[in-house]
Amino acid sequence: MPPALPPLPQRRPPGGRTAGRSAAGRFAGHRSGGSRSGRRAVSGDPFAGLYRTYPLIVDYLIALVGSLLAGGINTLSGNGSAITLTILMEVLGLPADVANATNRVGIVTQSAAGTWAFQRGGRLSLSDQHRRDMWGIILVATLGALVGIWLSLVVDNATYRSIFRYLLFVMLLVVLVNPKRWLRTEPAKKPLSLWIAVPAFFALGIYGGFIQMGMGIFFLALMVLVAKYEIIQANVVKGIVVLIYTAVAVAIFAWRGLIDWEIGLLMAIGQTVGGYLTARHAANHPRAGVWAYRLLILVIVGALAKAFWPF
Repeated sequence: MPPALPPLPQRRPPGGRTAGRSAAGRFAGHRSGGSRSGRRAVSGDPFAGLYRTYPLIVDYLIALVGSLLAGGINTLSGNGSAITLTILMEVLGLPADVANATNRVGIVTQSAAGTWAFQRGGRLSLSDQHRRDMWGIILVATLGALVGIWLSLVVDNATYRSIFRYLLFVMLLVVLVNPKRWLRTEPAKKPLSLWIAVPAFFALGIYGGFIQMGMGIFFLALMVLVAKYEIIQANVVKGIVVLIYTAVAVAIFAWRGLIDWEIGLLMAIGQTVGGYLTARHAANHPRAGVWAYRLLILVIVGALAKAFWPF
């Protein structure tokens, strides 16, 4: 019998630091070393031996599969970060601020891939009015994101978790307001009022810079219910806006040394592939709007269950 292979080294946050705030993280119950060892290495667990011998391989497989799914969810509806942040904090054991920063790498790459796929599918053609709206939205949302990024670096853990949990209820209410409005197949012609657009998208930018999770849901709610966009067109604009302001966020977090590039780039591959394949399919599917709406409901309910009944 060949000798057993030695265990691979365990993951550590970049530079071996605790990355700013307490290793307890923003979310209660998260430990700096993650919950992997306590959850996996239990009596009778058939995967315990595999986890002890190949911890990095198993972690990376989980990260890759989860990021593929997250990329698809982010492209059509948003809130794929519910998956990636859970993996980064619960499975890989990164501190919350490192997880928050690392999560943005994949969002940038998959937003770029999704936008490209929409373009190839012929969905990137916007009216002149919508193009003017889009560049205004980019400017206002990016300014708001700078404020949100600053808040994410200074806010205390209890406040962060409280805001996160109760905003999930708001997301669900927004989506359930009037389902038929989400399924519009032709974009409206009426331009978006500046008195509504500027404060709304500035606030949305703050939210995206602060937490990102669920940003797509709020963005789609604003674009479809207020700006009167058809849902796929709203997804096109969402991808471009998120790509630009998240690239700014990545630059700031990288400057602060909060990004774990090793795992961030791995998950970026998964999110990019998932986002590209989903966008390419949605661009040619006649019932894409219907499926996007259903996916919104499923993701929000799952995120609520995770927030209030951890598993």
